[in-house]
Amino acid sequence: MTLPQPPETTDPMPLPPELDGVDRELARAVAESGSGKPSREQLAHVLTLAGRSARAAGVQAVASGRWLADLGLEVAAHVPVRDQTTLKAHFDGLEGPLLAGALIRNASLTTAAVGGITGALATASELTPATWATLPIELLAETLVVVAIEMKLVGELHEVADQGVRGTIGQRGTAIATAWSESRGLRPSDLVTRPLRATAATLVGRESRSQLTGMLQRKMLKRAGRNLTSFIPMMAGAAAGAELNRRATRALGRKVASSLGIRPPR
Repeated sequence: MTLPQPPETTDPMPLPPELDGVDRELARAVAESGSGKPSREQLAHVLTLAGRSARAAGVQAVASGRWLADLGLEVAAHVPVRDQTTLKAHFDGLEGPLLAGALIRNASLTTAAVGGITGALATASELTPATWATLPIELLAETLVVVAIEMKLVGELHEVADQGVRGTIGQRGTAIATAWSESRGLRPSDLVTRPLRATAATLVGRESRSQLTGMLQRKMLKRAGRNLTSFIPMMAGAAAGAELNRRATRALGRKVASSLGIRPPR
């Protein structure tokens, strides 16, 4: 079933007042890193921006997960989702379950690579966190990039299912973030229409956005907690982080695909 689609525009999604130019630059850098297999240089750049942003946000915002959630929602608005035609061309004509399987496999390998690189970067930094308030910035950066890769996967699985998410940048981002946070495909009820001056439709209102941010906050903190294995001393941490990311991304992709009526091969 095709979801009702809001009009296609390029209106940006407004960020919360707490986020500034550094955060916008960070969100775009994260989304770019999540568009393919990121290099060590790209992740180092994200790491630098994340450190600057986290210091500006303050310990409370970072430790509570609010900083991660607000950035995650902005990242969702910028992840580059390929349409069905582009995906088929990129994967030599694959479609349906086979195409979904290829997307899940590639995303899993990419998040594994991110886990390996950030684990190595963390080892080099010699940081040993004791509490959420002192989480190493490498862990937060890794979480953001992994989430960007998974959100891109979620958006492209909707394309495979012929249920591509349309609308403004903000509307698409909100929809993809909703699907990612709940590990499922979008339902018509996720799109709430309301009359506007033009014949337009919008996704979620202020209250629903607050609820979504809360869901992102909980899920991203949980994901960051799991990724603490990346910070086991020496390269064992890199290997552990890589495997954890691979399994988690694969499980997410299969759940979303299944909810969209796709059964990718194992």
